[in-house]
Amino acid sequence: MRSTVSALLAAVALLAIAVGPASAARPQAPDRELSVATYNIHHGEGVDDQLDLERIALEIERGGADVVGLQEVDRHWSSRSDFVDQAAWLAKRLGMHVAYAANLDLDPPAEGRPRRQYGTAVLSRFPIASERNTLLPRTGKNEQRGLLEVVINVRGVRVRFANTHLQHNSASERRAQAQRIAELLGDAKEPTVLVGDLNARPDAPDLAPLWPIFIDAWTRGGEGPGYTF
Repeated sequence: MRSTVSALLAAVALLAIAVGPASAARPQAPDRELSVATYNIHHGEGVDDQLDLERIALEIERGGADVVGLQEVDRHWSSRSDFVDQAAWLAKRLGMHVAYAANLDLDPPAEGRPRRQYGTAVLSRFPIASERNTLLPRTGKNEQRGLLEVVINVRGVRVRFANTHLQHNSASERRAQAQRIAELLGDAKEPTVLVGDLNARPDAPDLAPLWPIFIDAWTRGGEGPGYTF
């Protein structure tokens, strides 16, 4: 698969960025342990070109994370994923709450069929109190990207969990998207976690708008370089 068990456990080790707001001005929340992960599921297809959502579910189960940000998630998209609502399928299989964000939203293949959607999702063992998806800047015909934010209730503490997938072939576009994310999350009232497939190393200049806001979790708790792809 695109992400191994070790990558899943690393949570923000890979192309994800950081955990927790860096600003001291935010109110201090009571200590709560929360494990998070980020996982680009490649619409359920592994490097063996086989579609297998059960295999994805097993990876998430083995990782044991409380909250998981998923990228490249199909929802009734096409035959490549058997037109399945993958986020709903995984949520039911794992017994987790789910929020889905469609960054691509196309007409159905036939009248009476669901809309074809592609985007990101969040799976959570804790209730999701609210959700919001914001489309991020793009240029020309590049793929539309977004930032999915959910607020979850972690045993009495509200936590904002944000999940994204930045442009893969344009550093300038990634920087614009990172800047927009910084604007959206910079004044969050809750403790905030940002994960995703950022398509860049943590020290890449295009991610600089995020540095003043977030602490890179891998530098605090990871071992080795932490890159998974």
